[in-house]
Amino acid sequence: MDRKTRLSGKNRIVVKIGSSSLTHKYTGYLNLNKVEKLARVLCDLRNQGMEVVLVSSGAGAVGRKTMGYMERPDDLPVKQALAAVGQAKLMMTYQKIFSEYNQVVAQILMTKTTMLNDNSRRNARNTFDELFKMGVIPIVNENDTVATHEIEFGDNDRLSAIVAAVIHADLLILLSDIDGLYEDDPKRDPEAEFIREVEEITDDLQEMGKETTGSTVGTGGMSAKIVAARMATDAGIDMVITNGEDVENIYRVLDGEQVGTLFLAHKNKDFDLIEYLTAY
Repeated sequence: MDRKTRLSGKNRIVVKIGSSSLTHKYTGYLNLNKVEKLARVLCDLRNQGMEVVLVSSGAGAVGRKTMGYMERPDDLPVKQALAAVGQAKLMMTYQKIFSEYNQVVAQILMTKTTMLNDNSRRNARNTFDELFKMGVIPIVNENDTVATHEIEFGDNDRLSAIVAAVIHADLLILLSDIDGLYEDDPKRDPEAEFIREVEEITDDLQEMGKETTGSTVGTGGMSAKIVAARMATDAGIDMVITNGEDVENIYRVLDGEQVGTLFLAHKNKDFDLIEYLTAY
């Protein structure tokens, strides 16, 4: 099946954007032009009848700039306090910009602990379903202010795959600071070969995806994205990594253009989200 045929007709879509794609490289402040373009694209998809979820990083980065921290602190309570400040400011920005397109958004903060609980996970799924019926775009982030384990080791690549699995999404799009998956880090090796399509995530591929991010604001590297891809594809969800520098790549992905790296879904009959949550 060609890419255009495979990706046409996707209706329930999760889009994840990282901190480095939301902020200016040299100042660390929010890139309002990027946020506005992202909102416009997502609202346009919603106007086409699609159900859209945005998994957004950036709370920690926004909190640090707001409170005058130049570097990411090591002290956990400080991290959590800054995330609390940043989350409020980030949502205020999203709400204001989305409202310009008459689009209502909702904030959903999640933790691994709540996802491990059957009742909490079921309630989360029901909440998403009701928001979709209302035409609302949910904006999801980890609840960094209370999730000690997640703020130390987690990332929103994995979270976006968890959300996609919980809501039975059709497609997961990771907007990154890189075009997709390469055989090696292209920042170190300009001749590294680009991989357009991945049929199966092997152990060798997992090893290839060693941490490659050079960002000082994000937490997830390519290895985290491959873990997310393994989770999503095992849940029967296609996933694409593409460059978030141009958020209109979302359109190109949905049109089946050759942008980014496509990880092909292969529903695993033994897929168990709880096993993934405890393994990673």
